[in-house]
Amino acid sequence: MMNENLYNAVFDLLLKWGVSIDASKILASVSIIIIILLISVIVNYVFKKIILVVIKKIIKKSKTTWDDVLFEKKVFDKLSQLAPIFFIYYTIGLALPSNIGLVVIIQKLLMTYMVFVFVMILNSFFNSINQIYDQTVGQKKGASIKSYIQVVKIIIFIIAAIVALSILSNKEVGYFVTGLGAISAVLLLIFKDSILGLVGGIQLTSNDMVRIGDWISMPSRSADGNVIEVSLNTVKVQNWDKTISTIPTYALVNESFSNWRGMEESGGRRIKRSLILDMKSVKFCSPELIEKLSNYKVINEYLTSKTKEIEEHNSKLNDKSNIAYNGRQLTNIGVFRKYIEEYLKNNESMNQNMTLIVRQLAPTPEGIPMEIYGFSRIQAWALFEGVQSDIFDHLLAVISDFELSVFQSPSGADFRILANS
Repeated sequence: MMNENLYNAVFDLLLKWGVSIDASKILASVSIIIIILLISVIVNYVFKKIILVVIKKIIKKSKTTWDDVLFEKKVFDKLSQLAPIFFIYYTIGLALPSNIGLVVIIQKLLMTYMVFVFVMILNSFFNSINQIYDQTVGQKKGASIKSYIQVVKIIIFIIAAIVALSILSNKEVGYFVTGLGAISAVLLLIFKDSILGLVGGIQLTSNDMVRIGDWISMPSRSADGNVIEVSLNTVKVQNWDKTISTIPTYALVNESFSNWRGMEESGGRRIKRSLILDMKSVKFCSPELIEKLSNYKVINEYLTSKTKEIEEHNSKLNDKSNIAYNGRQLTNIGVFRKYIEEYLKNNESMNQNMTLIVRQLAPTPEGIPMEIYGFSRIQAWALFEGVQSDIFDHLLAVISDFELSVFQSPSGADFRILANS
């Protein structure tokens, strides 16, 4: 009734101004539509320029951070878009009281748009939840809920699409839900990666296989670096050369990869490297060599006690004619192995609470491998490589004092020297 009264009032006013009946009908509707649009613009302005500004000031004064994230993700801004839509929806009938069919069509379009706005609001809201989680729990645990939020978003989008189709076609929602069963095979094919990603994401999270910030290596996917994102379909890894490798989430479950988190949490990074010693340089230590090596503080005590022990043992032998061969003797390779061990024990960069072994491996055609197996306290890649290099620089520099030599394949220059000699 109110619709007709307003329309009739404008219609009568136009007739008084001398406008024809047909033109008055059109101009009455157009005039009311313009008024409705102007008022909706004013309503939108009030919400965006006044109410949102007030909300922003209140949020800034608040000590909590979650409301700042909601404002940053424009949740309140998208909510404000509903006000002018609702206003137009409930007032459009004032402009078209005699054309109910057109009013219904316009209202259906507005309702469809409202569904779209609601989806955008929920999308921003869940983005806010994801960011709030990352800033609080996620930073401490390195976990991510992005994959779960993406699943929720997919469900929301599907529901919104069904509701929108129901509004536009004037059919019950159940009609479209029933139709989903008929095309379920197609949907499974379309969302195959998302379904596999969801299952993979659940397994990764429940088994704590990957966290944001973990260093992982996956040669089959050319990935070696830190995990920067775990989503529904993919896991992004920033490699050490700053390239980004994108790995399907389910691939981390189906294929093998290395997670270096255990190393980082252990407090040490493994050193496992060998020096190849020339077998021809291995010999018994002469008294002169032992005296020279005694100048090294780290093995001075060892040489003193070991020499005394050997002398006591050899003095008990009945055959003293060939004591050098029949008795016990120190070897330069054995003393060198002990030197490496003591040197590493006195190295502040090594983690002394973890395994530390210096061992002689089986001889090879190239020589005798002397392997160091230990853990550096420093884990950062560049610094770790520096520690490892310093250790072997030192060993290569002192090895000649033990009258040992390192094996090295001959080069062209070596053959030229040999030919000239």
